[in-house]
Amino acid sequence: MSLPKRRHSKTRGRLRRTGDALGLPAIMACPECGAAIEPHRACKKCGAFGTKRNVIKVKREKSKSE
Repeated sequence: MSLPKRRHSKTRGRLRRTGDALGLPAIMACPECGAAIEPHRACKKCGAFGTKRNVIKVKREKSKSE
């Protein structure tokens, strides 16, 4: 296996790694119930997507009083 003829500088190695860091995920509020959701995803609580359009039928849990 061949080896490099010269050593790379610290700057050159660091420039190569500039895109390796992970960023925080984008989070927005659901327009229907206000729960935290990712953009372009349906809400897991109420089933709303985007402009208050329900695309998922969510089963409601029975409360203790019923």
